Amino acid sequence: MAYTRLSDANEITARYMDSILIQERLIGSVVADTKTVLFGTEFDTPVRTPAFSHLGCYQGRPQNGLEEYSLAAKQCNMLNFCGMMENEQFRRIADTGAKTVRIVKPYADNGKVRDQFAFAEEAGAFGIGMDIDHIFGEGGLDIVAGEPMAVQTKDMLRSYVESTKLPFIVKGILSIEDALTCAEIGAKGIIVSHHHGRLPYAVPPMMILPKIREALEGKDVTIMLDCGIESGADVYKALALGVDAVAVGRSMLPDLEKDGTEGVVRFIGKVTGELRYIMSCTGFAKVADIDDSALVGMGIGDGS
Repeated sequence: MAYTRLSDANEITARYMDSILIQERLIGSVVADTKTVLFGTEFDTPVRTPAFSHLGCYQGRPQNGLEEYSLAAKQCNMLNFCGMMENEQFRRIADTGAKTVRIVKPYADNGKVRDQFAFAEEAGAFGIGMDIDHIFGEGGLDIVAGEPMAVQTKDMLRSYVESTKLPFIVKGILSIEDALTCAEIGAKGIIVSHHHGRLPYAVPPMMILPKIREALEGKDVTIMLDCGIESGADVYKALALGVDAVAVGRSMLPDLEKDGTEGVVRFIGKVTGELRYIMSCTGFAKVADIDDSALVGMGIGDGS
């Protein structure tokens, strides 16, 4: 059989995640508690929503998908994220009462960037941030939904951090260098991500994660991760390798499209339930206790 090269970062990521196995440690273990603290606030699960954009109304329901999953985040007491949108849409999301981080694109119109940050803070956002992995496209600088993007320097990012009292989060970190820069400018959180495989042959987020965690040790930076997360087992592996919270993304869309808020609540309950089960089966009573000692594979652990 001829060898076929594989450039799809999503497939590479899935293979890496599935290569990591879990060993049981049952004696003396207890039913685990999935509560976690992020940015000083307690949530019922370390699972968080993705920063989706441009979701329409499904099945003729009056609220669009962004609003429906935000309502689910409120019900589940989980950290909520949203992405590219105009201020009017963000207002509707804020009105759901979900603790929401607004991720703003790196628009070439820097006035729009700053306006959206200021509006989010005024509207009661839990945090704000920027999606830096949409700066470039194959034609040079990216164009997203008709909006041109722009290069973002360290000084520009620092100015956003200094302009707000809210936690500032940088999305699209996939190297130690960028992670350390985020810590240097005062960002309170990063999202380790390749944005669903925008970069060919991108390193799987979980592969680079331990090195990023080590580099940020002792620094006040919350580490989150996304890309290909579909189950409680995926969430557990990410937590064990060093993150504080994990985003589900496309995996929740079928439930969202079919049953709206109720479907997302059901999906998050299933993912969190599986996470609790695996924590209990590996001897971890609390999310903060989880480490990689029960993982085996790809150079992690030895199964002893």
